[in-house]
Amino acid sequence: MSESISLSPRIQVLDPRLANQIAAGEVVERPSSVTKELIENAIDAGSQRIEVEIEQGGARLIKVRDDGIGIGEDDLPLALARHATSKIGSLEDLEGVSSLGFRGEALASISSVSRLELISNADEDPRSGWRVVAEGRGMEARVTPAPHPRGTSVAVRDLFFNTPARRKFLRTEKTEFAHVEEAFRRQALSRYDIAWVLRHNQKIVHQLPPGHSAAAQERRIASLLGKNFIEHARYIEREAGGLRLSGWVGLPTHSRSQADQQYFFVNGRVVRDRLVAHAVRQAYRDVLYNGRHPVFVLYLTLDPDVVDVNVHPTKHEVRFRDGRMVHDFLYSSLHHCLATSRPTQEGEDESIDAAGSSAEQDSGEVAEPGTEPDQAQATPAWQQQGMALSQTPDRHPGAEKVRRFMQGYQALHPGHEETLLTPQTPGAWAAEAQPVREVREAPIAMPESDPTSAPPLGFALGQLHGVYILAQNAQGLVLVDMHAAHERIVYERMKNQLAAAEGIDTQPLLVPVSLAASRAEVATAESEQEAISRLGIELDIAGPETLLVRQLPALLAQADPEALVREMLEELARFGRTRQVEARIHELLSTMACHGSVRANRRLTIEEMNALLRDMERTERSDQCNHGRPTWAQMGLKALDRLFLRGQ
Repeated sequence: MSESISLSPRIQVLDPRLANQIAAGEVVERPSSVTKELIENAIDAGSQRIEVEIEQGGARLIKVRDDGIGIGEDDLPLALARHATSKIGSLEDLEGVSSLGFRGEALASISSVSRLELISNADEDPRSGWRVVAEGRGMEARVTPAPHPRGTSVAVRDLFFNTPARRKFLRTEKTEFAHVEEAFRRQALSRYDIAWVLRHNQKIVHQLPPGHSAAAQERRIASLLGKNFIEHARYIEREAGGLRLSGWVGLPTHSRSQADQQYFFVNGRVVRDRLVAHAVRQAYRDVLYNGRHPVFVLYLTLDPDVVDVNVHPTKHEVRFRDGRMVHDFLYSSLHHCLATSRPTQEGEDESIDAAGSSAEQDSGEVAEPGTEPDQAQATPAWQQQGMALSQTPDRHPGAEKVRRFMQGYQALHPGHEETLLTPQTPGAWAAEAQPVREVREAPIAMPESDPTSAPPLGFALGQLHGVYILAQNAQGLVLVDMHAAHERIVYERMKNQLAAAEGIDTQPLLVPVSLAASRAEVATAESEQEAISRLGIELDIAGPETLLVRQLPALLAQADPEALVREMLEELARFGRTRQVEARIHELLSTMACHGSVRANRRLTIEEMNALLRDMERTERSDQCNHGRPTWAQMGLKALDRLFLRGQ
């Protein structure tokens, strides 16, 4: 038998403390959310140093002290009042807000579920500070003198002492402090110009000096996220269309099993946004191992007027005025950055053109020695070597535009004919193999006069168990997984061939596939008809809740039309862009490349090994195979010396 609910017949105004406790449910989830709100206020105060002191994971004490502008005596009674703020004064200010805290409700909400004390001083005289607390059911502010240096200290004691139902949901001290430390970490990564200190139970956990140089900023990241992060990350900086993206992007080989090192800031505010997450996931799609998560610390800067930060009580989410433009900018910037993931000589120019490919990759052509005397004369010998094995593949328009294996790798395949895929597979490529050559030439020696003039991956020495190529470069020993490396090379060339062809080959379905769709899906199909058509899909609206698939790209003729169309419509509706068709085609090409790559236990000549090394240096994303595994590793001379105790 259910209990009856007692309802008041009259509408009444809640007392201020109860109203604030209800509001606290939105912004005060646990000690870490209190820490976040207090730190944001300290940052907005123009602080140069912020100290955070925690006891018992924050359940007993959360204290944040800053050296900012402080709060004057006359303003202190309003500091703990709801909807009182110095950061906005009009609707125009709200639409273009650039401060972190601006709602004017966090302190009031926090003080309603804890014993909060605020001491502040807006003068240089340390004797002229003031203390304010909120007391009674009406949350009346009481102000008393309290000496304090210029700045503000906020102490929150006994969180949820008067709301036991909330307090019992707190976890262990260790768990709660882990959340507090993460909140601290996010804020410390948002402002390198501020010095930060974090203490837990009177012990210093983090002490971070301000970092104004790139080296100092990287030291802070290493301190907060570990040295491995910064050692396996690339710095990115790109600007276009009023958007600027900068920060550090982790290499695909330095991924994690969980998304715990992903930090994205919009105008200095840390956010977790679905649009941003989708753009990042799409950029890493081609290089990341299944089930792994990339790491990054990225900063997006744009006009505050074109982003709404007032869509969530905790301000973790934002809404962009032109989400499609932001999504495309993030995707293309990260995609181009990851495309440069290939072996390069130290100091070598890795600039990427507007299309996202190096000039050499875009042209798809590598000249044979002697075909262009002037160019060959200017080309180092190590670049000329093996070029004959890297001929440009023939480009065939129409349904067979990706049908033939690159002729430059005929020598890398067994001496018998074989197809890479079953004959019925659309777009299958036939391997035109040549007999295995038994030439056994001597390895190329490193240049004695200037070893650094050797190519990034050096010169091949031999094979190990028919699986790995051993090479020497200026740094020491290089080990290459020849199948993984060749797989990436073949895959990238297939993609380049497909991109170079005009349009997408299509294939009409013998029997159109009827889909039962929601009205939202039908509306998306109607509004995005042009975009869908460009992808090679013919999608008709047969009724208010029915769609007909009449045509698919030729390479996806065997795909599930319903699953493909539904995923495509979902992406179009949520992000304004879809890469489902491209993703499916690339999955097929990846499988073809895997089957068509040189297999283990295949003996290669020195010439073939060096040709493979040179192509790795020219190929985008060649640091990892199509499945995200690393393709090569470097072992420096110092590491080798330590291994054999040389110089000790």
